[in-house]
Amino acid sequence: MHDLRTLSESLDHLQTQLGPRGTDVPWEAIHTLVAKRRTLITHIEELRHQLKKGSEHIAQLKRQKLQAEEAMATLRDLRTQIQGLEEDLRTTEGTLENEALRIPNIPHTSVPPGRTEQENLEIRRWGTPPTFSYTPRSHVELGEALGILDFKRATKIAGTRFSVGMGPGAQLERALANFMVDWHVTRHGYTEVLPPVLVNRQTMTGTGQLPKFADDLFQLPQEDFFLIPTAEVPVTNLFRDEILLEDDLPIRFVAHTSCFRREAGSYGKDTQGLIRVHQFQKVELVNFTHPDHSYTELELLTQAAETILQQLELPYRVVALCSGDLGFSAAKTYDLEVWLPSQQRYREISSCSNFEAFQARRAGIKFRSKGSKPQFLHTLNGSGLAIGRTLVAILENYQHPDGTISIPKVLQPYMHGQSVIQTQGQKPPTTP
Repeated sequence: MHDLRTLSESLDHLQTQLGPRGTDVPWEAIHTLVAKRRTLITHIEELRHQLKKGSEHIAQLKRQKLQAEEAMATLRDLRTQIQGLEEDLRTTEGTLENEALRIPNIPHTSVPPGRTEQENLEIRRWGTPPTFSYTPRSHVELGEALGILDFKRATKIAGTRFSVGMGPGAQLERALANFMVDWHVTRHGYTEVLPPVLVNRQTMTGTGQLPKFADDLFQLPQEDFFLIPTAEVPVTNLFRDEILLEDDLPIRFVAHTSCFRREAGSYGKDTQGLIRVHQFQKVELVNFTHPDHSYTELELLTQAAETILQQLELPYRVVALCSGDLGFSAAKTYDLEVWLPSQQRYREISSCSNFEAFQARRAGIKFRSKGSKPQFLHTLNGSGLAIGRTLVAILENYQHPDGTISIPKVLQPYMHGQSVIQTQGQKPPTTP
């Protein structure tokens, strides 16, 4: 969110900075409201000046023991006018703030220019994609053949874009979650948090999901609750409307939650399997830091997410998103993309973003240095990782010609020592 001073003093510059990124912003309405606010403030200041002069005049009349009733009536009229204008100003500023919620964050100067994902900039790669003597199977084929993923029964009980993990399929998801959380806590110093997955409207607004992405959210209208699309939402809002101490920064949280997305804009995309579903598991990293250190923190957060892929020995690349592909709230984002053999390409498995003060301003999260006024801190977050997509990458990269799947070594302790997933004794009953 951008403050009223920025909108008042630099609106044209802000619009120019955002360029195509601000296409959906109601600029005309915002310009009108900014102009009205400026006019109201000027008028109020003029009347207050008249009020001050009038008060001085009345004081002088009283000292001279002259009649002051007419002057006092004029002051009463001025006060009434000022009260009406101040009420109009509050209403105008409230409307302006609501419209400003639709303005995206300004990209950092290091963000590569561009309009689409084709213009994203590859930063580095890790690992070598495996080679196969046969056409590698997709995770859907492998999961159904092994009986560890059941999409048909998921559709029956819920609908499309859902899945059921069976036996080792369910166990592998749980193993991934436990491994990821343990790793970030023990190796990177994160504090584990278990937040609600139902949140209120103010919480969704604080991190930028509302009002922009209302169509992508699952809502419970009776209570005005929303199912979270990511743990970033509740975890960031833990400190909403609070002032933290500078000495306590950075604060780093890790959370494993279910996430829920309508995928309203993805009609026809990834309709099968686990790539794009309505409900999924994710381990999320959320950081609160001093503004001077947030870009160093972004590199550390990204590297923390990368180490999960390295420990799982999954090939991936790191991509800096161009300005046109940035998320609404982000000032800079690195995407981690894991190699999927069945698609012969890298697919996103984590987005690591610095939001600078954008979310903190919306949510009222500040910090205080000794002897200084409170100021907005910077927030960051990244998936560490999306569990369903990690499971997809494991099934496809660790597959064998006979359809079995090797389990990465770091996960075997979480799988009770099991090293291979195979069909025998694991496939659910087949409906006659």
